[in-house]
Amino acid sequence: MIFFIILFLSCVTIKINLCFSSIPSSLKTLPIDGHFNFQQVEHAAKDFGNRYSFLPLAVLYPKSVSDVATTVKHIWRLGGGSELRVAARGHGHSLQGQAQAHQGVVINMESLQGPKMQVHAGNFSYVDVSGGELWINILRESLKHGLAPKSWTDYLHLTVGGTLSNAGISGQAFRHGPQISNVYQLEVVTGKGEVVNCSEKQNSDLFHSVLGGLGQFGIITRARISLEPAPEMVKWIRVLYTDFITFARDQEKLISGESAFDYIEGFVIINRTGLLNNWRSSFSPQDPVQASQFKSDGRTLFCLELAKYFNPEEMALVNQEIKSSLSQLNHIPSTLFISHVPYIEFLDRVHISEIKLRSRGLWEVPHPWLNLLIPRSKIHSFAQQVFGNILTDTSSGPILIYPLNKSKWDNRTSVVTPEEDVFYLVAFLSSAVPSSTESDGLEQVLIRNQRILDFCEIAGLGVKQYLPHYSTQAEWKSHFGSHWEAFIQRKSTYDPLAILAPGQRIFQKPVAYS
Repeated sequence: MIFFIILFLSCVTIKINLCFSSIPSSLKTLPIDGHFNFQQVEHAAKDFGNRYSFLPLAVLYPKSVSDVATTVKHIWRLGGGSELRVAARGHGHSLQGQAQAHQGVVINMESLQGPKMQVHAGNFSYVDVSGGELWINILRESLKHGLAPKSWTDYLHLTVGGTLSNAGISGQAFRHGPQISNVYQLEVVTGKGEVVNCSEKQNSDLFHSVLGGLGQFGIITRARISLEPAPEMVKWIRVLYTDFITFARDQEKLISGESAFDYIEGFVIINRTGLLNNWRSSFSPQDPVQASQFKSDGRTLFCLELAKYFNPEEMALVNQEIKSSLSQLNHIPSTLFISHVPYIEFLDRVHISEIKLRSRGLWEVPHPWLNLLIPRSKIHSFAQQVFGNILTDTSSGPILIYPLNKSKWDNRTSVVTPEEDVFYLVAFLSSAVPSSTESDGLEQVLIRNQRILDFCEIAGLGVKQYLPHYSTQAEWKSHFGSHWEAFIQRKSTYDPLAILAPGQRIFQKPVAYS
């Protein structure tokens, strides 16, 4: 009996090995304009998170949407007998291996060539772009026409398909909503290898499924992005608070109604010294004498960061609007810092930091980021416990915190947000040192993240993860809550064999045994 079991397992192993060994040859015969690489695949097993590494069998460098569709359709036709799966990879800024495909095919979306980027000016200005295009390139091209997208992420060296598969959030989202609220049309390759154009009016279910869909329902190969007139300059402002309740109240006041500002974010500073001196290189204090007398004394501080867009001829009016708006806030008066920068320099500000970090070898380290969406009614409880007890400093990376208006989010998309009119994004953007045993060590940061998540769960805060990451389907089901059944239905409609985005670890591909 044992002999027959061993013989059976040996046959199964041989069959599986033969299956995998035949896959590359079948891919080699596909009629595509681009090409596959079966040897140099290591880069496709890395990402910005720098914590997970899953080697694919092949990397596809497509030249056309047809290449993407042909590859996906081929794997679709292999059916349940194949374990081959597909991940679309943009600029590699995933955090938890979401754009990787163990023993599968990674599609390098940045090599996708299609119609040239087209900017259309008019009453409803827009730009047509490839799903593999970087936002920084869209900004540069649209600025040539005096236009720019309305909503951004803080970092622009990300692909359109990548951010639209999540949401795309920055300080403009209180007014314009996330990037997924500013899309007119998409071209998508479904999990069946079908190329589908979709919008609010055409194939609308697929359109809303893909937006914020974590890559589960289709690969975004082209997008039509809404544009608005672009300003030339930005007045960039920072002020400090010592009291969280006052800080949060002022933030919420600013995002309600017609705010004078175009960008509103905040960040937390715990046990940091010399902060204002660091700002002086790019920011000027409104009152240099008083600012020099301000001492943080290791206190937890909350920084409100504001931006007002303008053109030079509007300077006098803008100064008046800003002065009026700031007079209604309750920040520490001596901590008002202002900078004037070109619009593109403000939007691309994180890239400047990236260049500095790269020069010091501090960019390609683990980034165990944790991004949470927290209901407004629970933000004070969260801040009291997390900023008061769990965190002892913010030396491992910035902590962003700012409110968003739910009315600017479309509930038909796949993104899950808290069930309140206002909710906060709190982003713990840590950089970790793998070998360190101090607070900046990878293990310590992961333990701290878990303590935060455990507190949220025990306290019943109704928190949702942004850029979510879970280990089990039960956790995903809890994340989606009442939206889970709709999510499953969409999966069965557009990717029934669960071919797409295996790195999200939401669905297992159903394998048929014969």
